[in-house]
Amino acid sequence: MFPVRKITSGKMLNKIVFLFLILILAVMPAHADEFQDGGDAYLKKDYEKAYKLIFPHFYESSDFESVNIIEAASGICPQNRKTKTAPGGYLRKTNPLVPTKENIQKGKNLFLKDTKPTACKLCHGIRGNGNGSLARGMEPPPRNFTCGKVMKDLLDGQLFWVIRNGSKGTAMPAHKFSLNKEQIWQLILYIRRFLET
Repeated sequence: MFPVRKITSGKMLNKIVFLFLILILAVMPAHADEFQDGGDAYLKKDYEKAYKLIFPHFYESSDFESVNIIEAASGICPQNRKTKTAPGGYLRKTNPLVPTKENIQKGKNLFLKDTKPTACKLCHGIRGNGNGSLARGMEPPPRNFTCGKVMKDLLDGQLFWVIRNGSKGTAMPAHKFSLNKEQIWQLILYIRRFLET
């Protein structure tokens, strides 16, 4: 292991900090989508690369790994929610669409960019874990679609009803005027895929 060098010059320290920040800012855009979801693994990897470039003799890799650089929230599972149960007619509904590549891709497009007024990913996150860029401070937090404990018992009809009518007491808006029934079912096909990845 290399010894840590002591920096005595204030100007030198300022230059090092400045270069360090520039390198961090240079590598962040490459993983911008992951940062929305709390992509701590990507940030840690890029942070380590930049750190090694600036301070090649200060730490060995194993020492760096033990440093807790950033603690990003991960999707809460299970979430403490009090979502109203859909009426019986909705609960009996099952997704009428076949999970073809085309239907899943259309659902993905809706989730990532096409749903109005905001794309689903902004709250639910690109990975569906409830850590989207708008999720901070929401109470309750957006639904975590990667939580098998909850999603396995969540009926298609319940999801359909919540997407169509919104969820009172949460930030989930109603989409009955912005999405037709087929689009909602396509969205549900895509949402169900989060458990498979």
